Amino acid sequence: MWQRSENLRIAQNRQKSYADKRRQELNFEAGEFVYLKVSPLRGTKRFHTREKLAPRYIGPYRIKKKIGDLAYDHDMPEHLSGLQPVFHVTQLRKCLRLPEEQISLEAVDLQDNLEYLEYQVQILDQAEKGTRRTRIPMCKVLWSTHSEREATWEKE
Repeated sequence: MWQRSENLRIAQNRQKSYADKRRQELNFEAGEFVYLKVSPLRGTKRFHTREKLAPRYIGPYRIKKKIGDLAYDHDMPEHLSGLQPVFHVTQLRKCLRLPEEQISLEAVDLQDNLEYLEYQVQILDQAEKGTRRTRIPMCKVLWSTHSEREATWEKE
């Protein structure tokens, strides 16, 4: 019994050391710029895949001050005034340089909990995809947050 618990402790320490090698301490200073992480609403994911073209981060936004070890207060724009301006360090990504073009928030219907909704705008094309025994009707869908070039094929 003692040997099992000792082996378990050794294995846990080994796994922790592997995880610690990849872990980075994120520390930001007041005045730095960071991006905020947004996540799509779970119901909008189709076929359990990630939307490659959806924005994952918005910003950049300036940090006003550090609150504790892991939270930061931000200068939020007026159209995001409904959001709490304090974010955990895991929801931030460092802005290496200020880009000239920022992600337009008007194109993304951002909610108070930093989620966004996608809805179908138009069906552009229809086709059948065939396997050996069955035919699957497919349609090319234009989504509300994407351009026509970024339309996806979906099952009917």
